[in-house]
Amino acid sequence: MQKKQTNVKIVTIAVFVATFMSAVEGTIVSTAMPTIVGDLRGVALMNWVFSIFLLTSAIATPIYGKLADTVGRKSVFLVGLLIFVIGSTLSGMSHSMETLIAWRALQGIGAGAIMPVSFTILADIYPVEQRARVMGLNGSAWGIAAVVAPLLGGFIVDQLSWHWIFFINIPIGIITMLLIWFYLNENIERQAFSLDWVGCIWLSVGLLAVMLTFQLLGEGDLNLTWVVAGFIVAIAAFWLFIRQEKRTADPLIPMALFANRTFVVQNLIAALLSGFIMGFEVYLPTWTQGLLGLKASEAGFAITPSSLMWIVGSFIAGKLLMKRSPYQIVNISLSLVLVGAVIMAVIPASTPFWSFFIIAAICGTGFGITITTTTVTVQSKVAVDEIGVATSFNTLARTLGQTVMVSVLGIIMNLAMARGVAQHAGTNLAMMNKLINPQTAKDLPANLLPTLHGILYQGLHVIFIAGALLIVISFIVNLFDRRETQSLNDHQA
Repeated sequence: MQKKQTNVKIVTIAVFVATFMSAVEGTIVSTAMPTIVGDLRGVALMNWVFSIFLLTSAIATPIYGKLADTVGRKSVFLVGLLIFVIGSTLSGMSHSMETLIAWRALQGIGAGAIMPVSFTILADIYPVEQRARVMGLNGSAWGIAAVVAPLLGGFIVDQLSWHWIFFINIPIGIITMLLIWFYLNENIERQAFSLDWVGCIWLSVGLLAVMLTFQLLGEGDLNLTWVVAGFIVAIAAFWLFIRQEKRTADPLIPMALFANRTFVVQNLIAALLSGFIMGFEVYLPTWTQGLLGLKASEAGFAITPSSLMWIVGSFIAGKLLMKRSPYQIVNISLSLVLVGAVIMAVIPASTPFWSFFIIAAICGTGFGITITTTTVTVQSKVAVDEIGVATSFNTLARTLGQTVMVSVLGIIMNLAMARGVAQHAGTNLAMMNKLINPQTAKDLPANLLPTLHGILYQGLHVIFIAGALLIVISFIVNLFDRRETQSLNDHQA
């Protein structure tokens, strides 16, 4: 018994390390990107270093979920880690922006296994009453990475070279693989199956069309014709995917899952809240840098309390899930997030830095309760042999929510700043770009700084109003599940 408990603890640590390694990747690459661009001379392709990782990760996620349910979590997780490590190694060896993008695509394919299969493994080894706390702790790796990655990235680039931001994954990945290999014991009975390749292709085309259209739209690189074409391709691909899933004997994502109202509602809420979280993590530091003039390293700490309180929120979710229905819990957690969003929408530009710690703590508690509740509830609403698929779909929903809302909020911000610049003579968008970076803000004319601050404030004001509306929509979505009155404890009974 003691040996089993030890194994569970070691596997939990390994899963956390794997999640942290995947989470830190995006931010640490952002920190090193100026150096990478200077070395590889590829500024025009810079955004693709991030986009391709996100795209391939999203496309691979549902495939890994299906494989985890059929061939086992352990082997799928190990394969994902191996692909991630190989992709990291080759990315670190890149000598051109084109090759770096290609190997980042491979790295993303590996990363697509880490998040969903991590949560699936935790669902296997922990009962529901403990699962929420452990998943919250594991999910906090993303918040911790947001704080640690810029510092770690800066140190590696300054002391070693940008290549080491990828090479550092090699020893971490290998150690994690060894821990999983020796200490994860699973009793899943492998099933005979044939992967639904036709479904994989249509789902991949649909996801690629949606994510690519929204990413490029957010950057302002698409005209109306391309936008319409992108959405037509996406709609057609998803329609063909659904038709295929209804026909095949072994679907990639069983359509029967969507007959469960709670399953659908919880995933929609996860997607909507993830979109808000992304906006919160992007625009709160923009506020503290652009309006308060703090350095990037200092501004990033504004969101630190949200990471810490995320863990607390997960512990609270673990207690509530045994006593209340998901509908009731989500109403409580969304109320906390709405309070934070409304405060951000009404506070003045001169709000002191310490105030953001309180706002981030309130929002972080709501984030932890909501995301943990949606994940655990989704897993509890399916059969044991569908937990991998359900978890991967939940991860995919969150990724899509982040991608779509980052683009939408980017468009809102750009339109708000363009309108502000048009209303004030002598200002332009180039000045706004300089204002957001405290290092370049010093070069701006002193007499224009109050006007530029006002334009930025109005843009951020609109962003957080949009964020508050997103939470209101989440409340409305949750209303569709109001008839669900059972706690997970009642459901198990």
